[in-house]
Amino acid sequence: MKTGPKYKIARRLGAPVFEKTQTAKFALSAAKKQRVGKRPPKQKSEFGKALNEKQKARFSYGLSEKQFKGYVDKSIGSENAPKKLFSTLESRLDNVLYRSGLLKTRAQARQAASHGHILLNSKRVTIPSILLKIGDVVSLRTASAGSLLFGETAERMKNLSAPAWLEVDAEKRQAKVVGEPVFDQGAQVFDLGVVIEFYNR
Repeated sequence: MKTGPKYKIARRLGAPVFEKTQTAKFALSAAKKQRVGKRPPKQKSEFGKALNEKQKARFSYGLSEKQFKGYVDKSIGSENAPKKLFSTLESRLDNVLYRSGLLKTRAQARQAASHGHILLNSKRVTIPSILLKIGDVVSLRTASAGSLLFGETAERMKNLSAPAWLEVDAEKRQAKVVGEPVFDQGAQVFDLGVVIEFYNR
């Protein structure tokens, strides 16, 4: 998905929605924008606030509007729509590669999957949007394992605190889905309840 300047978008949304904005440098630049004496930002309408939450979620996962709306539409009507939407987004192959530390960013994970560097249950895949289920194992293709792209993978996986629903093996450079993604609204930079309401109006 093509986006504009990431720092500018993240500042506008008021959240570090891209991996490159989850740094001290971004926090410092955001603080400078809010320095004393600067005119306070115009208050958003309820629609504007809901749109902001939707954009935060969409940009966080790097999805197009069409892709994101498709996931929302499938979640609406379920017993707990925000939880269902979160589980779907987290279960995408590119997100699992990112969460496990196999790849540094979701964008990098999408590219690696698209180029055939990834194995799902020992079979080569090229679709980053595949939804994984409990028992699925993702790993690096033998022919790709020596690539510079994966040079720091093992070390990153050792140092990363992967979510409890993923079992990570840094030595083998693989990850296994062992549970369902746990939805905790307080841990997110976006409100999926508001996102569901935005599309359900």
